[in-house]
Amino acid sequence: MRQQNLFYDEDDIFGRLCSLKALSEGFKAVKRNHGSPGVDGITIEEFESSLKPELNSLKKELESWRYTPQPVQRVEIPKPGKDAGVRLLGVPCVRDRVVQATLKQLLEPILDPKFSNNSYGFRPGRNQRQAVEAAQKIVRSGKEHVVDIDLSKFFDRVHHDRLIARLGLFIPDKRILRLIGLTLRSGVMENGVKAATTEGTVQGGPLSPLLSNVVLDELDKELEKRGLEFCRFADDCNIFVGSQKAAERVMGSISRFIEKKLKLVINQRKSKVALSKYVKFLGMTIITGAMVISAQSINRAMAKVKELTPRGTNLTWERTIENLNSWYMGWSAYYSMTQYPSQLRKIEAHVRRRLRSRLVDQQKRKRNLLKKLVKRKVPRPLAARTSYSNKGRWALSYTRALHLAYPNRWFIEEMRLKIRSNEHHHRWFNLDQWIKVT
Repeated sequence: MRQQNLFYDEDDIFGRLCSLKALSEGFKAVKRNHGSPGVDGITIEEFESSLKPELNSLKKELESWRYTPQPVQRVEIPKPGKDAGVRLLGVPCVRDRVVQATLKQLLEPILDPKFSNNSYGFRPGRNQRQAVEAAQKIVRSGKEHVVDIDLSKFFDRVHHDRLIARLGLFIPDKRILRLIGLTLRSGVMENGVKAATTEGTVQGGPLSPLLSNVVLDELDKELEKRGLEFCRFADDCNIFVGSQKAAERVMGSISRFIEKKLKLVINQRKSKVALSKYVKFLGMTIITGAMVISAQSINRAMAKVKELTPRGTNLTWERTIENLNSWYMGWSAYYSMTQYPSQLRKIEAHVRRRLRSRLVDQQKRKRNLLKKLVKRKVPRPLAARTSYSNKGRWALSYTRALHLAYPNRWFIEEMRLKIRSNEHHHRWFNLDQWIKVT
């Protein structure tokens, strides 16, 4: 039975888009997601200050077909990893985000039920953890060989005509298709110069994730037709087979399908055929059927800790701790899916050592360090040997004297670090783990 609500009328989607009620719901979604202003410089707060006239204006423009999406503001975000390049994002104006968010709310209930059960990205009720768990289940069934396909600049290379044609299979309202076409071709503004967009769906708009699933659902259907087991999260797709020979055969045939039929490009340098223990999927690796944080993700976390605890910083202790908390809470919440908690403890221990190293660095002279250690109840002979050992700050941070002076518990009791450990394993240096690991 079709769900009865504001956003379910496949015969007159455009009419519902032009209602103040729907546009108001779209604005609420935009406000929840925050975000920077677009090329017009209008913030969400400024838009909200005159919300009723703004929505009325949008409604009239849409109804009369005077609405024209403005170019998106080009933003470059560094990709994680050394020499990884940048990710090109686009920030639409708030009013255009409202239209896109409303379109998403109208179209998602129609399109999402038609998507594959093996697709987990940008879908209500689905997430990365479910995708990794599904991959783990497949590997445990005996299909340990992975076809790891990486799409080169996927969002920038979506073929507009193919996307609209695919949407037309599910959306009967041609006015909606025309409006989406206008949005796709709105252009980008970079350094004050407007450039046309003849392909791609710009990352950063509320509608882009849904459109990406429309494009890649065609790949999902092809894989299902061939009887292949796979997991896809956005443009990250892993196909699981039982042998190296089968994996190589699938890599060849699916690559041809993607490039010839979908008009997308395979990143040959990053795509590979390998055992699951050598493949990273959403930051995780499946080794002998267990989920672990990938080596690349661990290395990036260690580099992030170093970035947040630099030498010679002018940041106060409180601000340093605040920055660490902000990052670690999100990072550990996601990677808590690891089945080896020692990986989290490794990062926590690294943070503590970086902080101890900073404490050493604050004592400019050896005698100052000696006084500080003695004051922290370290036996004087041990404090003296440590202070005058000619070791550097990093080596000193791992000595027994520094651990006695600043034990794991001290970072909680004295520095008032937040302790959070709930059913989702959100945590910041959980006290029990601090006691176990140095």
